[in-house]
Amino acid sequence: MVQGTTSDAGKSTVVAALCRLLKQRGVRVAPFKPQNMALNSAVTPGGGEIGRAQALQAIAAGIEPHTDMNPVLLKPSSDIGAQVIIHGRVRADMNARDYHRYKPVAMKAVLESHARLLEQYDAVIVEGAGSPAEINLRARDIANMGFAEAVDCPVILVADIDRGGVFAHLVGTLSCLSQSERDRIIGFVINRFRGDIKLLEPGLEWLERETGKPVLAVLPYLHGLYLDAEDAVQANQASKGAFRVVVPSLPRMSNHTDFDALRAHPDVDLRFVREGEAIPGADLIIVPGSKNTRGDLAWLQAQGWPAQIARHLRYGGKVIGICGGFQMLGQTVADPHGIEGAPGSSEGLGLLGLETELTRDKRLTRVEGTCAFADGVELQRVAGYEIHMGVSHGVAMGRPAFSIEGRPEGAVSNDGHILGTYLHGLFDHPDACVALLRWAGLHSDHVVDTSQLREASLDRIAASAEGLLDKLNALRGGIGAG
Repeated sequence: MVQGTTSDAGKSTVVAALCRLLKQRGVRVAPFKPQNMALNSAVTPGGGEIGRAQALQAIAAGIEPHTDMNPVLLKPSSDIGAQVIIHGRVRADMNARDYHRYKPVAMKAVLESHARLLEQYDAVIVEGAGSPAEINLRARDIANMGFAEAVDCPVILVADIDRGGVFAHLVGTLSCLSQSERDRIIGFVINRFRGDIKLLEPGLEWLERETGKPVLAVLPYLHGLYLDAEDAVQANQASKGAFRVVVPSLPRMSNHTDFDALRAHPDVDLRFVREGEAIPGADLIIVPGSKNTRGDLAWLQAQGWPAQIARHLRYGGKVIGICGGFQMLGQTVADPHGIEGAPGSSEGLGLLGLETELTRDKRLTRVEGTCAFADGVELQRVAGYEIHMGVSHGVAMGRPAFSIEGRPEGAVSNDGHILGTYLHGLFDHPDACVALLRWAGLHSDHVVDTSQLREASLDRIAASAEGLLDKLNALRGGIGAG
């Protein structure tokens, strides 16, 4: 099991690297994360929902993602509540106290999934969540040491040296654990190191003396990786092109991985605009998905986005709304059942002639089809996935954005300047990305192949972790050896 001293210490990347290395060595391996809290999710071939990181790790392992790889997924809808997803399906919406009482039921689902994976694979690489040192979350823990103790799993502890304070993170985490939990940790991984390793060696020697545990690896800071982020929005991109794309960073923004292909495009300048920041000029504005559509719509209105979008359209700019953002572009968003908060209805941005009603049923599916949003792009392929609770209808749906397996999907405004869709990942297919950017005004010869970029990045992180796997094999007698 890979645990971390903090969130974003690099647990997901280390698990992905080990999965790729084991696959390369002929070991049947699967990733596993008992409990995940994230707004970035993926749809499995069976129509279940799991964390995005576990889908990436499945790619690293060369297998299809499955709901057993992330049996418990929490998708926050407010500061105190979340949608609870068990084995890929919505079980309920719970506040923190209710979920704490529910944890024994969730743990049963976790252990069932883990047991099934152990039956099918030679090795299972487990990812923890956050930090095991959160004292207030120790009771009924299913995400870190509570799980490791239940299945008698060895643990490696990862810390991010780029943040600073790496030795305090590691020693401090150990001090917060029980003796049996400290004994379970077989060594440390220091992640994202850059500089002269000779200058780090005195610290490594001190750490090993102080704790009695080995440093298994010092992993380098790798620039330019293309890997799906689990949750945190990556504000920076490698290149700053001339074509400006602006995205409001909604408080409950979901699946911001929709924009990874744009981030990687050399001719695109992608910017997320946060609360209180000035809204810059743009060629294309994209309203992203949301886990709380009405709440994020109110945030957009309070930040002055409606007036900015109207001005943007008057000057010939283009607008795309994805999933919850698509719903916001319409006339109204109604939530009569209180799916995402208090029951009620909100006035939308009024840019598309459609109304949306949030429903208890959640649509989860992978899809493929063709583009239909402009002349000359009908044969361009698109592929992605749908994750939404809501049904939209209205005159705007008579001008669909895509044709998905023979059915119309999404909407385009009469003047052709506004496009809305429930389709996540719409930029991931190279053909669709080229067509959408051309529609928005960028005529570029560059083609971004997200699958190729992802595979190359997985190979890079695997190569950097070869020494780690060799040390783990020496300690454990061979991962996957039975």
